[in-house]
Order: sequence, then structure tokens, then C-alpha cells
Amino acid sequence: MKLEDFKKVKIEAMKARDKDAVTALNVVINKIMLAGIEKKAVGAELIDADITSILQKTINELLEEKEGFVKANRPETVAELDRQLETVKKYLPKLLSEEEIRNIIAGLPDKSVPYVMKYFKAEYAGKVDMKLVGEILKKL
Repeated sequence: MKLEDFKKVKIEAMKARDKDAVTALNVVINKIMLAGIEKKAVGAELIDADITSILQKTINELLEEKEGFVKANRPETVAELDRQLETVKKYLPKLLSEEEIRNIIAGLPDKSVPYVMKYFKAEYAGKVDMKLVGEILKKL
């Protein structure tokens, strides 16, 4: 998804009066705009992997924030954060399954940890959980 797509989705959420979705989308849109400015400053373009990374970071931040409100016993705020998390998760690409990762690793000429990790970072950025790749590599 591109910035314009997120803006359109935000407008739809505003029309539906979904305040949690609007809040989450505002955060995502602001981060995408900032990343776009930073990329343009060095003469690069924002790519899908960058947007996926932004979405993943946003999810991690919301999870950390939720954790704090759970400890503070604020169930209404936790519920809001859960709805925001669901909104952001909708736009993450589908991650590769364990079986797909195993098949890709099996087809690689070099199965050393550094080579495999570099390969997945370069070829499947945002489409794979790197922690899962590491776990699968340990089992092989």
C-alpha cells in the first residue's frame, strides 16, 4: 500500500466514525510521510519493504503501550489499543509460512547462518519473520 491508499482508508474510517482506526492510521501516515522525507533527502524512493517495516514498528510500539496499560489496570485503554492493533495488522503483507521458509532454505546453495539471514533480509524483507527463520535454521 502507498501513502495515498492509507489516506483513503483513513477518510473511510472517519466517515464510519471509527476513532480507533483513525488514530492508528494517523500514526502510520505520519511515519510514512517522515520516512518518505528522509528517503528523498538521500535521493531514494520509499519502497513497499519500508512501509512494511513501518507497520511492524507501529505494531511493536502499540504492543508495548498496551503492556503498560495492562499493568496500570486500564481496561478501556487496552481495548482501544487492541482495536488500533487490528487496524494496523490488516495492512501487513501475509508472512511466509514455516514450510515455505524451509523450502527456500533447502534451495539455497549455502546454508550457513550468515548467508541465509542476509538472503532473507534482502529478498523477503517484510514478508518473513526473521526470528522464525533463525529458529528453523537451528533445527536444520
